[in-house]
Amino acid sequence: MTLNSRFPALQPPGTKECPVPDTRHGITRTDEFAWLRAENWQEVFRDPSALDPAIRVHLEAENAYQAEMLADLAGLRTRLFQEMKGRIKEDDSSVPAKDGSYAYGSSYKIGGQQPRFFRIPRDGGQQEILLDGDLEADGKAYFRIGGADHSSNHRGLLWSYDDKGSEFFTLRVRDLESGTDLDDLIPDTGGDGVWNAGNDGFVYTRLDENHRPSKLFFHKLGTNPADDRLVFEETDPGYFMGVGGSRNNDWIFISINDHETSEFRLLRTDDPMGTPLLVAAREMGLQYDLEEGGHVFFVLTNADGAKDFKIMVAPVADPTRPNWKELVPHEPGRLILSVLAFRDFLVRLERKEGLPRIVVRERSSGEEHVISFEEEAYSLGLMGSYEYDTEVVRFSYSSMTTPTEVFDYDMRTRERTLLKTQEVPSGHDPEHYVTRRLMATSHDGELVPVSLIHHKGTPLDGSAPALLYGYGSYGTAIPASFNTNLLSLVDRGFIYSIAHVRGGKDKGYSWYEDGKREKKANTFHDFIAVASHLVSAGYTSHHQIVAQGGSAGGMLMGAIANIAPEAFGGIIAEVPFVDVLTTMLDDSLPLTPPEWPEWGNPIASERDYRTIAAYSPYDNVAALDYPPILAVAGLTDPRVTYWEPAKWVARLRARSANGNPVLFKVHMDSGHGGASGRFARLEEIAHVYAFALKVVGKTHIDPLG
Repeated sequence: MTLNSRFPALQPPGTKECPVPDTRHGITRTDEFAWLRAENWQEVFRDPSALDPAIRVHLEAENAYQAEMLADLAGLRTRLFQEMKGRIKEDDSSVPAKDGSYAYGSSYKIGGQQPRFFRIPRDGGQQEILLDGDLEADGKAYFRIGGADHSSNHRGLLWSYDDKGSEFFTLRVRDLESGTDLDDLIPDTGGDGVWNAGNDGFVYTRLDENHRPSKLFFHKLGTNPADDRLVFEETDPGYFMGVGGSRNNDWIFISINDHETSEFRLLRTDDPMGTPLLVAAREMGLQYDLEEGGHVFFVLTNADGAKDFKIMVAPVADPTRPNWKELVPHEPGRLILSVLAFRDFLVRLERKEGLPRIVVRERSSGEEHVISFEEEAYSLGLMGSYEYDTEVVRFSYSSMTTPTEVFDYDMRTRERTLLKTQEVPSGHDPEHYVTRRLMATSHDGELVPVSLIHHKGTPLDGSAPALLYGYGSYGTAIPASFNTNLLSLVDRGFIYSIAHVRGGKDKGYSWYEDGKREKKANTFHDFIAVASHLVSAGYTSHHQIVAQGGSAGGMLMGAIANIAPEAFGGIIAEVPFVDVLTTMLDDSLPLTPPEWPEWGNPIASERDYRTIAAYSPYDNVAALDYPPILAVAGLTDPRVTYWEPAKWVARLRARSANGNPVLFKVHMDSGHGGASGRFARLEEIAHVYAFALKVVGKTHIDPLG
């Protein structure tokens, strides 16, 4: 990897080295940058001003350095931002969803950063604003609404917000008749809550000192939250707890899970302080989910070896596991993703042969039909419903060239009604673009799906730059959906590609299993194989490929930088999980115990320790010719702490053999998701896209027509 001469030769900030040895399983490693971890990190999440001044000075120096290194991109960032903003319908609104006498939706106002929640009469009429995010966010550096749930009598709104980026949500209750919030205010929650049957109280989760939702409380409106009754407590730090409600408002679902095991307990909404009913006790590897279906529960589960999941039914009177009966059998290679029940129909979203599809089943006859689509690669989403007694299901559809479309589908007549097509105010012609689905051969012969889009005028002779995106963890499949932002790169001649690497469920549950724990290296080799395939197929060249990933995808970026730095011209790592071994050894961190099933437990297992140590990006930084790298983080991020990329950047600079720039931008007032406002987020995207354009020398290229 040669030195990229497009960056100025400025001296990066120095980072002092204070070696700290750590010995586990007889193996000693030394961390010279451990001091960047704030010992009072819990306090910093709540109050960023509590950060150690020495650490703050260092982070601010990093911000100043990257700003100076990229100062020449100011005009380009502005152009990119204006382009992306021009593709957004500023006063956009969702299609309201009907519930009783009203229909509820969300919208934005022109110039607004935050969503507004509204309702209208069921059959149309005057819009009533229930919650205005811009008003609530006024004067705050960071603000994000966690959710808004109206009561079944339509008189109350339970809503939550995070004003630090640390995901400590505060719950409020709004009286929809007066439009004002009640005195009830509950901080440090998980952001979720479910109304009781009488609409005079709700259950909610509260976060513990290590940022884990471990306790479920019931709050009666008008009482002191300090007196709220504890309904259930999860004492195992390896499991997260969440709470949700059924659409008939009969049941409260208490979900407890890690990445491979789940457990549900049930409460009736008319008895929220009762003893929760255990449906099926946790059993390592057993996963299941519940959907209410009137007199039965539908159970989506991998029980009895159903790796790609099956659907079972259980009576509401006794839904415990001995009473589960098979309804939709397991079919290898057909991964059932979710289930939605209505009075007469059961709808499931599944993935088969790498593509999603919606299947509608008539409950009385068992007859099934598939809602079909024609494009080569596309994205589908079930949008749910407030109502159970309906024959209409709503779904969304898009592809990399087709803007999002929202349909109502009559499950009985099979009539499809288009309700909304995503507007692109500055204009969008799908005929200007080409989207493809390719297969790249990985190191072991597996075929890795690749979704890509390019402008029809882009030459396919190997000269085009490419942005290659990847994730590959937790079973998350990256959809081939419409994204107006990436058009700013595509219109400048980029090939935009998604590598559907192992670790996701793009090709079924086995695709996930083959990219985790001792098989994690498959994720990295898949991504590198996709890069090589794009080159061999004539789309681009290695020095023109910019790799991008965030969070666990940022860990992928760190790994491929160590394994094959020569395969990429640049790397963008957003909130990157790069210090995997250290984090998995720290069981005080919010995500560590629940993450052990995904990565392994290096505290208890020497084998897991060695497995993680073999790929953990921070531990494998070496004297290599790294390409230019941009890392982005958030100070109050509870998922990937800021010190992971801070340490990684420092070590990369210290050990890199060629001196290519390693830049670090840390948002001092936000967390894992970056800026909270929709336009502020566009400014962040413009920042990383400008970096990508600089890496490949395309900063002065005008968009193609």
